Parts: sequence; C-alpha cells; structure tokens
Amino acid sequence: MSAETRNTASSNSASSPAENAKRPTDTRWRALAVCLVAGFMTLLDVSIVNVALPSLKAGLHASPDDLQWVLSGYALAFGLVLVPAGRLGDTHGRRTAFMIGLAAFTLTSALAGVATGPAWLVAARFAQGLASGILNPQVAGLIQQLFHGRERGRAFGLLGAVIGLSTAIGPLLGGLLISAGGPTDGWRWVFYVNVPIGLAALPAAYRLLPSHREMQARERKQDRDARGSRPEGLDPVGVVLLAMGVVLILLPLVEEQQWRGPLKWLLLPAAALVLAVFVLWERRRQNRADPLVDLALFRFRSYSLGSAIALVYFSGFTAIFFIFTLYVQAGLGYSALLAGAAMTPFAVGSGIASALGGRVVNRLGRPLITAGLVMVGIGLGGTLLAVHMVPGREVGWATVAPLAVAGLGSGLVIAPNQTITLSEVPVRYAGSAAGVLQTAQRIGSAVGIAAVGSVFFAAVGSAAAGPHTGGGQPNDPGRWADAFQRGLVVAIGLVLLALLVAVYDVVATHRQGTAHRQTQPQR
Repeated sequence: MSAETRNTASSNSASSPAENAKRPTDTRWRALAVCLVAGFMTLLDVSIVNVALPSLKAGLHASPDDLQWVLSGYALAFGLVLVPAGRLGDTHGRRTAFMIGLAAFTLTSALAGVATGPAWLVAARFAQGLASGILNPQVAGLIQQLFHGRERGRAFGLLGAVIGLSTAIGPLLGGLLISAGGPTDGWRWVFYVNVPIGLAALPAAYRLLPSHREMQARERKQDRDARGSRPEGLDPVGVVLLAMGVVLILLPLVEEQQWRGPLKWLLLPAAALVLAVFVLWERRRQNRADPLVDLALFRFRSYSLGSAIALVYFSGFTAIFFIFTLYVQAGLGYSALLAGAAMTPFAVGSGIASALGGRVVNRLGRPLITAGLVMVGIGLGGTLLAVHMVPGREVGWATVAPLAVAGLGSGLVIAPNQTITLSEVPVRYAGSAAGVLQTAQRIGSAVGIAAVGSVFFAAVGSAAAGPHTGGGQPNDPGRWADAFQRGLVVAIGLVLLALLVAVYDVVATHRQGTAHRQTQPQR
C-alpha cells in the first residue's frame, strides 16, 4: 500500500477515533509533523534575523537602509503571495505547492547564507519570503483536509504552538547561532540552519502528504458541500489587484522608520481604493467563475470575526518582541543570546497552552479565546509594572513570571482562534481561506510594529532610529525603559481591542442561542 493510499484510508476514518486507533498505517500525524517542521522554519525567519543585525552589519558592512530591507523585503514578499499560493494549493494540489515552497525556501536560505554583499542578501531574503508565503497556507489547508472534529482542534493546537514558539524563540536560537558562528559570520548560520532541515523534510513530504489525485478522489467520495466542485483557475486579475493592495498597505508600514515624511501614508488610501476594486471584481467573477477569494466566507461570523481578531491581536503580539529585543539589547547591553533567553518564558507558556487549547477549543469555543486575551492583558500589564519597578539589567528576571502568564494566554488565542475561524470553511477553499487569515496576521504585525515602534522610537530619540545594529554598552537605560513602557502601553491597547471583538462574538453567539431556544416549541 502506498503512502498516499494510507493517508486516504486514515483520512476517511477521521470521524471514527476507535477505528483510527486500530490502523497502524495512519500517517496523518507524521504528515502533520512534516508540515509543522517546515512551518516552524519559515515563521522562525520572521523573528530570528532581528538579533543577527549587528553581526550582519559587521560582516557585510551593511547600511541601516540595507538592514531595513533585509527585514522588510521578507515581510513584503511573505504577505504578497499568501492568498494566491493558498489558491494554488486548492486547485493544483497542496502537496505540490508545499514542496515547491519548501524546496525554494531551502535554496534561498542557502543563497542568503553565502551572500557577498547587501544587495545579494536583500534579493535572497525577498525570494525567501516568496517561498515562505507559498508554503505556509498549505499547512492550514492540509490540516483542514486531513483532520476533522476534535482531531482538527488538536492539530491546530500544535500549529498554534509552532506559531508562538517560532515568534518567541527566534531571538534565542539566533543568539545561539551567532555566538557559535562568531561576530562577523554568525549571521550566515541563521540561514544555513534551514538547509539540512529542508533537505530532510522534502522526501518526507513526498512520502507522507496526500497527492492532488488522492485528494480529488476523496472529495468526490465524501464531498460534504452542496456545490461539490473544486475551484478552477487562479483568477489572474484578482491576484494582481490583491497583490497591489497588500503591497500598498505593507510598504509604508514596514518602511515607517526609513521612509521619512508624510507622503508614504498616501499609499494607504490608494490601497483602500485598489482593494475596493478587488472586491467588486471578485463579486462580478463569482457569477461566472471561481473567484480568488470566496467573499461568501465572510458571511460566517466565525470567519469574519476570527480574521478581525487575528489582525488586531497580531498587531500587539508581534510588536512586543520587536521593542523588547531592542530595549534589552540596545538599552541594557544584553547580548543576542541573553536577549533571546529573556523571551523564553513567553515561548514556553505559549507552547504549553497552545497544545492544551487545541484539545478543548471545540468544547469551550470563543470564550476560551476571550479568557486567553484577558491573560495576555494581565501578563503584559505585569511586564509593564516589572519594567517600571526594575528598569536595570535585572529586568530579564523581573519579567519572567508576567511574560509566562502572557505566553499562556497567547497560546489560548492563536491556535483556538485559527480552529474556530476555519471551522466553517469548505475544504476545497481551505488554502485560500487560510491565506486570507495569514495575510491579516502579516498586515496586523506590520501595523503593530509601525504603531508601537513609532511611539518607542519617538520616546528613546535618535539613539534608536532605524534597525538596531549596536549592543554592548547600554545607552541611558532609563530612557530606553521609558520608551519600552510607552510602546508596551500601545501594544496592550491593541490586545484589549482584540478582546473587545472576542467579547462581541461571545455575546452575539449567546443572544443567538437564546433567541433560537425561545422560538423552539414547548414540549
């Protein structure tokens, strides 16, 4: 029996856990492990490079503009292709798209590691971002395809743990690699580490992931959707319009510190106009062909509000790591390794809670996410208090407990929210729907870093302008502590805004359930 046949058999029995337990050939969880390893590797590259900037500057003699584009080029390319790549997986097979993205990411990581100058590295990072954007929507799409019910919640719980860990542990792993590789060439190992992992994951992906032919056969046999057909074509006009809109949103945000003057903000109303045209086009196309994004998905409150929570939460969530790393490295003189270690409590808490949240999300629903957001707010409030009371180099110890609480809360937000958001999405649109959700997360991250970062840099002054490339001796720690506290207040406000959206969903769901019970005939 081939691996693909084994996946089909196991996937068809997903609704019967007892039957699954008797099947020694159930490879779905091993397939998930391959997806999570690849996803971890690509998401890690969003955060791991931040602590490599001093080494990168020393090794390549890069300017602040070069360093900014090393960061923003990856983020732009990543966000650019998420939705088209998800659609590509829906139409031509998720295993194929996954392997293309993984192979390209492995190759571009090697090219980044051997870069001889800043221009080479920036180009390699842009290509690496494109590869990451191709791969990531396939992970959520494959989870939708392979798992159902409680098993899907557990799988998304593990994915949430990967998202939280990759964001929080990136600085620590980057610090370890730089310490091992040296101050001038340590940055190369931040990219080289991806190569053996990618080479090992490629054959495993081919062997364990379901093929497009198998996926089509299974859906013909078990199609639960009334329309019953898979989307066809890539909607090139929709792809171009959405790509233009995303770039116009992300460009002024990721270049907020380097692009001086107010003209950059004119791109945002231009983005709104382009996206309005995109919506009109998708509605028109829906009457005669499959659109790039099925706008009917937003009629599901679970999907629309879940995407809104993701956008707003990631605005605050991602920005915390950005300003905390700057604070402890530039303001307190922490090494890259110590800066990463200071964030470890958040990573540990997030990983534990994500796995647990995935197991109970189907039973508890959106109130679980609401409780998680409350915990994040309490943890960040505690972090704010700790930095205020212990503004010196001991801040790493002072923030252990509150960051752990915030991490536990975050683990109850990311994975459960992804599970609920995609719960009503038909499997045939799983990739493109996940692409929209992840695009919201990327835009949220860029908005948060721009908003929180602007407050942070304004408070600390010219010493922190642009990407941090220094370290070593602290420069007026009190000013840096004040800047971090101001930025953290903004991040907490964004988390509370996400909490309001979650509370609204809980209240609306409760009212809908009450109204439904009142309309039922009395027995």
